[in-house]
Amino acid sequence: MTEEIVFYHNPRSRAQMVHWMLEEAGAPYRIVPIDLEKGEHKTPAFLALNSMGKLPTIVHRGVVVTETAAIIAYLADTFPAAGLAPPPGDAARGSYYRWLFFGAGCVEPAVLDKLFKRPDIERKAAVGWGSYDDVVAALKKALADGPYLLGETFSAADVYIGSVGDDVRRPRRQGREGVRRLRRASFCPPRRAAHCRGLTTGRCRAQAPTAGWRRSCSPTSTATAA
Repeated sequence: MTEEIVFYHNPRSRAQMVHWMLEEAGAPYRIVPIDLEKGEHKTPAFLALNSMGKLPTIVHRGVVVTETAAIIAYLADTFPAAGLAPPPGDAARGSYYRWLFFGAGCVEPAVLDKLFKRPDIERKAAVGWGSYDDVVAALKKALADGPYLLGETFSAADVYIGSVGDDVRRPRRQGREGVRRLRRASFCPPRRAAHCRGLTTGRCRAQAPTAGWRRSCSPTSTATAA
């Protein structure tokens, strides 16, 4: 089986989160653009891969992986040299899983509540995230003792939570700034302030997009990313 990851991508989708993670992991990948306006995500060929017809979707070693958090967790474990997840047996792995799936189960729905101005739910206990304010409070507390969710250690959990509701225009090593901004200003809806899309600041380790990132924005490109 090839080690190259086939990455089905559209820049106006959650595939952006996985694109950032692929860059963090240093994984070899090939981009297959999916034109959502043409309905390419609903073709029989794509539905055979992902019956939901949604992005992100990857294929690696003949196995299809879908769902953003699952893909991010898979990449962290498949490319351990990147140091994006505590190794099995490490006690920190419990906290890592906690915050990674907090992103999927709480942060994403809370941000969507705020973005779409959904009315408050009377029985907050009936939904896993409670409320937007509850999620913000939990994240602020988690970041009180360090720059990242695991204290001084940057992880795939920071990639996920740092990218929820963000443009993620420049992927490599930018979660650090995104999470720092989250810590300073708390979470906010995607279209609000610059700190929610702070992955374009000059204080990140990478000052410019990678060649792979530029190619991914081309609707006709399937070139292997650098």
